[in-house]
Parts: sequence; C-alpha cells; structure tokens
Amino acid sequence: MNEKQLNILLADDDTDDCIFFKQAVEELKIPTHLTAVHDGEQLMDYLSEYSLRAQNLAPLPDVLFLDINMPRKNGKECLAEIKLNNKLKQLPVIMFSTSYEKEVVNLLYNNGAQYFIRKPVDFSQFKKIIQQTVTLISHGNIAQPARENFVLTVENSLIK
Repeated sequence: MNEKQLNILLADDDTDDCIFFKQAVEELKIPTHLTAVHDGEQLMDYLSEYSLRAQNLAPLPDVLFLDINMPRKNGKECLAEIKLNNKLKQLPVIMFSTSYEKEVVNLLYNNGAQYFIRKPVDFSQFKKIIQQTVTLISHGNIAQPARENFVLTVENSLIK
C-alpha cells in the first residue's frame, strides 16, 4: 500500500526537542516530511507564504505542532492568528508545552487547537506521544475532539 506523505510543520525554539521530534518521526512507518521553524514570527512568515501564493499551489502542511512558549511571538498568539486567517484556519494545530495550566489549555481548546500535548521529560515517553499523535493525524483524526479528549498523553492515546 502506498501511503500519502504526511507533511509536518514543527514550531519549537528548543533545539533538543526538535532533534527528539525528528528522531521520533523518522522511526514511524508513515512517510513524512518535517519542516521546522524556531520562533513564532518565523512560523507566521512561513505560513504567510501559503496564504499569498496564487491559488495556493502548494498545499498547507497536514499538521502543525506548535510550542506554546517561544520567543518573538508565542504559540497562543500564533494559534489565534492562524484560526482568524481564512486561508490557514483549516490547518490542524497541535499545541504542546512542558507546563500544564488548565486555564491555558482551556483557552487553546476554545481558540481551535486540535489537541494539547504536555511534553514528557523522558525522551522515550516524548517519542511515544509524538508517534501516537502523528499516527492519529495520519488516520484523518483532525477534527477537534470533545473537551475531555483534548489533552493527549501516552496513557490516554485515542489510537485504537
């Protein structure tokens, strides 16, 4: 079976996390292409190229993994801009952070993020949740779930 390549955009300022993310994706049996940007302004510049192209000849990435805490423009600001832009709002956005603040997670849900991942400190757990999430997206699970399924962890993966 010839699977479609999954185009992943990663926005994260932590170099180590970008390396770990790349390693996790490379181990998948799903064909992927990973592009990384390292701050919110770079992300929005990258995405604005898509919205400016005539007839959007290049498709949007299949999914954006967006770190909340980044320099120059944080992930919450980027999410708001993406979801207000008619040419970008259909882009599935998976937010992630090392911290978990319930009111921030609620804000992300209300602003249209597809899922939230709390970054585990252990690399094997980080790799596992990234792989599970990419697999989830590759199976077409891009609609925002019910609120109780919004936060993804290794323990509560929605992959059956």
